Amino acid sequence: MHRELKNRHLQMISLGSAIGTGLFLISGTSVQTAGPIVLVGYAIAGIVLYGVMRMLGEMAVAHPVAGSWSAYAREYLGKPAGFIAGWNWWYVCVVVCMVELTAASEFMAFWFPGLPRWITTAVCLVLITAANMINVKAFGEFEFYFTLIKVTAVIAMIGLGIAIIFGAGDYNVHGLQNLWAHGGFAPKGLGAFMISLVAITFSFGGIESLGTAAGEVEEPARNIPRAINQVLLRILVFYVGAIGVMLIIWPWDQVGTEGSPFVLMLVGLGIGGAATLLNVVVLTAALSVANVMTYSNARVLYDLAASGQAPRFLSHTNKQGVPVRALLLNSGFVAVAVLLNIVLPGKALAILIPVVVGSELITWSIIVLSHLRFRAREGAGVFKAPWSPITNYLCLGYFALIYLLMTQDPSSQSGAIALPLWFCGLLIVGFVLSRVRR
Repeated sequence: MHRELKNRHLQMISLGSAIGTGLFLISGTSVQTAGPIVLVGYAIAGIVLYGVMRMLGEMAVAHPVAGSWSAYAREYLGKPAGFIAGWNWWYVCVVVCMVELTAASEFMAFWFPGLPRWITTAVCLVLITAANMINVKAFGEFEFYFTLIKVTAVIAMIGLGIAIIFGAGDYNVHGLQNLWAHGGFAPKGLGAFMISLVAITFSFGGIESLGTAAGEVEEPARNIPRAINQVLLRILVFYVGAIGVMLIIWPWDQVGTEGSPFVLMLVGLGIGGAATLLNVVVLTAALSVANVMTYSNARVLYDLAASGQAPRFLSHTNKQGVPVRALLLNSGFVAVAVLLNIVLPGKALAILIPVVVGSELITWSIIVLSHLRFRAREGAGVFKAPWSPITNYLCLGYFALIYLLMTQDPSSQSGAIALPLWFCGLLIVGFVLSRVRR
């Protein structure tokens, strides 16, 4: 593989998965669940995931390989753990890519209602696959500009909101009163706040994709720490900042869930063109996430093949250093999954998505556990995760809490049921494969 990703590419990859439908769409549901106190929830989840990224970053600087946490799990926790980590992420990437491409076809229908959904999906899949096949730098450029559009939109929304708060226009905003004037800062109580942590935490899913770029980034010892150190600040600015501005301007109990809460707020304020503008942004967000998942998935599958935990022929790379066979195989699975979703609209997603919800807990927990063993064997790395091992245990405790909350949240209970079944299935296959190879 070729080290052609620059620091600016890595910065955008770290944001490409984290800023998407979780912010632009699902945040409205979180607000309705708990009220303005969700701002605290986003801050807590952001700090926890930053801790996980620091652990991943310490290992990535010491061992900058494409397999990332799959390779680290195999090295420090054993081959079955590496098998679980790799194939778990492979499944997540395929399903998330399918979901985002399906969403992109829905967004395109805003302008072209008569256009068959499968055409939009197919064109987007071909374009993303083609961009990833050129070389890693082409992928980085696509992701840079995809994410730049999202980041610009969020900054513009925050700027517009701040201007309104300080008196621009006649919108009757009176200081920070909306944060507590409609039932208090936590109008639905502590229980509702705890339940909201489930959706809040999973809105950051995919942020760990940055780790799979470690094998192809220029000067990993310098660029990986720079990218990760800015993750927390950017999460707090984009999530807490954007949602906070919205809640100051617009009463939380009027925040809409039938679409993007930001669009509905702007429409409610009488700001024309909001729907069209944000539809462009949300479409770009969907393509950005699909692009990162396509890239990340090919690298993890390449690593699994190179380690003997996937068919060996998938470890081949072309002259540009791209694992083309792994990339094409993944795109083929995505195409089949999308076709299934078109033939059985809604039903395929209902079956596939619950596993994804729990799979992120598996990925994050494996990163934390691998880091514990990494420290025990090799000591602190150059890019040292702060306050380890205390932070490791705090993160694991937080993930255990999220799983318990999933069992109490009707919208997440199917994921709570699927998680142990999925984990045990991967564990059994991993042990059998290990025995057969031996």
